[in-house]
Amino acid sequence: MDEIILIGMFAALVLAIASNHPLGFALGGVGVAAGLLGWGTASLNLVINQTYAVMDNYLLIAIPMFVLMANFLMYSGVADGLFESARLILGTLRGGLAVAVIAVSTVFAATTGVVGASVLTMGLLAIPVLDRYKYDRGLTAGVVCAGGSLGILIPPSIMLVTLASLAQVSVGKLLLAAVLPGLFLSFCYIVYIIVACALDKDKGPAMSPGELAAYPMASRIKGCLINLVPPLILILGVLGTIFTGTATPTEASACGAFLSLIMTVFYGRFSLEMVRNSLADTAKTSAMVFVIMIGANTFCSIFLGLNGAQAVAHLVQAIGLSGWAVLIFMIILIFILGCFIDWIGVVPICIPIFLPLLDTYGFDRLYVCAVSAVIMQSCFMTPPFGYALFYIKGIMPPDWSMLDIYRGVIPFLAVIIFVTAVTLVFPQLVMWLPGLSDL
Repeated sequence: MDEIILIGMFAALVLAIASNHPLGFALGGVGVAAGLLGWGTASLNLVINQTYAVMDNYLLIAIPMFVLMANFLMYSGVADGLFESARLILGTLRGGLAVAVIAVSTVFAATTGVVGASVLTMGLLAIPVLDRYKYDRGLTAGVVCAGGSLGILIPPSIMLVTLASLAQVSVGKLLLAAVLPGLFLSFCYIVYIIVACALDKDKGPAMSPGELAAYPMASRIKGCLINLVPPLILILGVLGTIFTGTATPTEASACGAFLSLIMTVFYGRFSLEMVRNSLADTAKTSAMVFVIMIGANTFCSIFLGLNGAQAVAHLVQAIGLSGWAVLIFMIILIFILGCFIDWIGVVPICIPIFLPLLDTYGFDRLYVCAVSAVIMQSCFMTPPFGYALFYIKGIMPPDWSMLDIYRGVIPFLAVIIFVTAVTLVFPQLVMWLPGLSDL
């Protein structure tokens, strides 16, 4: 009977998602229905306890704080000056403007952790400039999507906080584990851009010497430093306190929100209307995240209570998969699910089911979570339903098509797969920094 209910749970979940029901209610509703079928009304006590466990989790306070920090930064205009300075410094390089997008997105990712804000901000800044300099439409769409999506991998990141909570690993160590893969992925994006533009001169032309002559190199460097210092202070204020053990991730997120508010004053963007809009956006985003987490906890608790983990383990043993095969299968499944839902749906579906199984093969949970975080970069970029694709479509010139966007993101998806493979082959890429910390 339990096996039939377990199969029915996934069938019902797929049907609910395909019917465009909100993910949190789909997960929670299917979980409650399965619990009532399996245990009767006694299962409602488990649902209540799981809801309370999410709302009582001190670590999860970091989620609204990081979202608030991202909203303040979006209104501060910090990315505007930074992109302009990077554009002038890298403009002499073929493909330099696209490299500037990735570079600024990397800095911005280390201060926001919210993809929507990063993609829209960089898109509004970069697309008109890249279009003016006749950059290839696909490359333009690809760099903005790829750069903006770095926000869920490079700390601080609400995805990493959520992932650590579900996997029951140290938030600080997972943030550390994601640093090198995130920077390496950004570096690989830049390498791809330079190589692609070197092979095709029309893909990313350099700025003309005449245009650059109006901006002496000294003034370009000065402008870059002025615009770079405030974000670096914020990064050090948030990540530095976490990595040194001075503050917990929750405390550091509150400090980050305060520092980002100070930055709005520094850049002359502070207003009561800005604060009101930031708080309203934060409340909406945080509510969405917590509803999904409550639904996911309900679904997974019922699934595990009905011996779902044992059923999966028995299926793997019957097929004869090795531990590495299970890990690779999970990564492939994450990639496929990412074509239809974003990380906030993928994480609670895959992680609680596969982690106990991978534990039996001796895999470190921190390593599994870090590798999963790398491949989850693709969730925002995979056709047909990647959120970043639609963010970009909404701000692109009307004569640009979705095919331009799809064509542009495919090479960057290949880069993500390559970096994921590298993290699998070289575990120290994700385990070295956590190994140095006492968190």
